Amino acid sequence: MVFRGHGCSKNLGISGWCGGDKRKISEKVVLRVNSKVREHNNIHNTGKEEEGEEKKVIGRKMESVLKPLRDGESVLDLSPRSTVSGGVEDVYGEDRATEDQLVTPWTISVASGWSLLRDPQYNKGLAFSEKERDAHYLRGLLPPTVLTQLLQEKKLMHNIRQYKVPLQKYVAMMELQERNERLFYKLLVDNVEELLPVVYTPTVGEACQKYGSIFRRPQGLYISLKEKGKVLEVLKNWPERTIQVIVVTDGERILGLGDLGCQGMGIPVGKLALYTALGGVRPSACLPVTIDVGTNNETLLKDEFYIGLRQKRATGQEYYDLLDEFMTAVKQNYGEKVLVQFEDFANHNAFELLAKYGTTHLVFNDDIQGTASVVLAGVVAALKLIGGTLPEHKFLFLGAGEAGTGIAELIALEMSKQTKAPIEESRKKIWLVDSKGLIVSSRKNSLQHFKKPWAHEHEPVNSLLEAVKVIKPTVLIGSSGVGKTFTKEVVEAMTSNNDKPLILALSNPTSQSECTAEEAYQWSEGRAIFASGSPFDPVEYKGKVYASGQANNAYIFPGFGLGLVISGAIRVHDDMLLAASEALAKQVSEENYRNGLIYPPFSNIRKISANIAANVAAKAYELGLATRLPRPQDLVKYAESCMYTPVYRNYR
Repeated sequence: MVFRGHGCSKNLGISGWCGGDKRKISEKVVLRVNSKVREHNNIHNTGKEEEGEEKKVIGRKMESVLKPLRDGESVLDLSPRSTVSGGVEDVYGEDRATEDQLVTPWTISVASGWSLLRDPQYNKGLAFSEKERDAHYLRGLLPPTVLTQLLQEKKLMHNIRQYKVPLQKYVAMMELQERNERLFYKLLVDNVEELLPVVYTPTVGEACQKYGSIFRRPQGLYISLKEKGKVLEVLKNWPERTIQVIVVTDGERILGLGDLGCQGMGIPVGKLALYTALGGVRPSACLPVTIDVGTNNETLLKDEFYIGLRQKRATGQEYYDLLDEFMTAVKQNYGEKVLVQFEDFANHNAFELLAKYGTTHLVFNDDIQGTASVVLAGVVAALKLIGGTLPEHKFLFLGAGEAGTGIAELIALEMSKQTKAPIEESRKKIWLVDSKGLIVSSRKNSLQHFKKPWAHEHEPVNSLLEAVKVIKPTVLIGSSGVGKTFTKEVVEAMTSNNDKPLILALSNPTSQSECTAEEAYQWSEGRAIFASGSPFDPVEYKGKVYASGQANNAYIFPGFGLGLVISGAIRVHDDMLLAASEALAKQVSEENYRNGLIYPPFSNIRKISANIAANVAAKAYELGLATRLPRPQDLVKYAESCMYTPVYRNYR
């Protein structure tokens, strides 16, 4: 059952331009529009040529870590490589109508009441009014009571709170999403701080481990090696045509849990639920995808309930051919402006894919770029508590994978932006420790390409504790995926070097966190400024209560994606990540600082996402990468007006 709304809302929304325009977006159209954007921007930049040139130079410098892998190409070059025509038609969907506008939940023929109750997009359960029950053949199919959405929400939250096991809460929420989509998002939006750990980290990690056992019905597209040569046909099997955000994983590195193969689907599903609840991207515009090329997890291969391909993971040319077919089909089917977010790919593939498709597609890697942006925001906010400017601090990382190097690079970029020094100079204030010890120049020949920029001149150092003692960092960041690595001795060493050490234990899920909030505060005698990747309860130490922040990617990626969508961006540039960090850091209030927090509460997440979206969109217009013209005067208000709201609609 596909809906087509009646009438055109004055609100442009986020799914296209108003009107019956059915032209498809092609590369030529995008490039033509892009030149208009640049021309439009130049008109308003008269007298600022020198400043503009400086920004352009810095902007290109920002991409330096990936440019060697792109043969010197910049995302601003709009590479013609691998371009294909195609894209979605601009059609009206239900969410283009205003909330008080009557809509009709059918397209060609009237849906039966029985079908309506089983369509999660339109089902309202006991909230169908008496008039709707008569109009849509629902009489007798429901008990006589009519409930409000708020009462339904109250009842379901009561039921969910009865479960003591987080996975039971997860299953209950997923069943609600499959039954009543708007009610699911209403619960999530109104109870975000309570339910975020249920639908996302840390519970989603356990859900992925047991996905085969709790699997009810498919929630996205599974593209396996069996579909090679037919990926475009598979995409066309998905019922929605106006897709704006795709989250895709190959399941090789799910959180800190390793290779979960096809069962990694829980991650794209969870991420896209947050795109809607926290960022306001409508659910019908979201598509979760799992690329199944097998798994090297022997436990899963022997599990009778495993739902994926029972073979060793494909690598090399076979792997990249399938990914290339997928990326080509995505642009052909959904157009230039669909955002593809790579999620939980292993290091050796994550950087390769981001480098390869960054100049030809609108792509974003949350593990590399999203994590970096949210951590940079926390560090910038923490400066008000620990003092000094960003370039005055020294950073030490435990973990030199995609998250660690991604964070390090973005911090270096921001330092370079502030000091106007070459990025190579900024990198010298950032040190990384991997499984073999401190990354130093004597190890350079044996390092992976993404670690080489961090190989500084220094004697070999074998352990994290020794590195803390000799480097004397002011900021310690954990992205290793290995729990309990910030030991008492490490925290004490950080505290002996700093009045207020900034300690970020970012690894997920909770079991893999480098240390707990309680350990950080006790071992530092209450002096540490602490934030983590997974949530921790407030800690009482010597009569004072310490509330730690959560450096959660959910602060960044929903608003970041919304900013790309509302501006019609066609590429992601590193300056957009800096813009997102800047917007998030500004949302930390004086009251938050007084409580020792370096991140704002999630209860304000929709407002936060709107501000991030506006900053990202502004940067897209400034760089000439936005295609949605004319540019709205107030981007924050525009972002808020484009957000999906889960309030029930009234049917004719």
